[in-house]
Amino acid sequence: MKSYGFDGNAPQGLGHKVTSVYVYEAPVRLWHWVTVLCIITLSVTGYLIGKPLPSVPGEATFNFVMGYIRFAHFTAGYILAIGLIGRLYWALVGNHHAREIILVPVWDKAWWKEFFFEVRWYLFIERYPKKYIGHNPVGQIAMATFLWVAVFMCFSGFALYGEGLGTKSWAYQAFGWVISAFGGNSLTVHNWHRLGMWSIILFVMIHVYAAIREDIMSKQSMVSTMISGFRMFKD
Repeated sequence: MKSYGFDGNAPQGLGHKVTSVYVYEAPVRLWHWVTVLCIITLSVTGYLIGKPLPSVPGEATFNFVMGYIRFAHFTAGYILAIGLIGRLYWALVGNHHAREIILVPVWDKAWWKEFFFEVRWYLFIERYPKKYIGHNPVGQIAMATFLWVAVFMCFSGFALYGEGLGTKSWAYQAFGWVISAFGGNSLTVHNWHRLGMWSIILFVMIHVYAAIREDIMSKQSMVSTMISGFRMFKD
């Protein structure tokens, strides 16, 4: 193995060849794919909530389209929030790789050296990639940013949800302060919530591209790793 990059569990210069390493435990993989489904559901229904479909003719009792869209959005929001709590818990009790996108070692000079190497690699400046058992430094930053955006989406989403339920609802009692933090203007919160949706969609596009690119160019598994849990080294 040429190099494992900056990884606490896999120092550089191993004297034997390793073809596969168990990386992502089952709870991490489950969280990943549940989050994927939540993002798809939330993005589609969220867009339709902001840009409603044309009015449906007929008796409203038999055409509860927007109600179903909102119900799907709220349900996916609950699942996303519960999943984030579970993911943070597993970062405490799981293996090293369960924590690497939560606790990013930005204080480490060696980490920054690896980070800028990966930036050059993604820009096609570096000719040969480095091997990483878990996330590379750019991936760590990207995933950590996604987690913070997802937390903001949950907070702002529950704030708007609570406003609809009323000031005495649990959601407004717990998250109404978010609207106050934006000057008491729920439309501003809605606009930021929608901007967060588009930023997540952009992240997903880049994330999928990077995973497929690394799978091909770095000769190490990416997509299948999040299914089986094993990182396969193809060279």
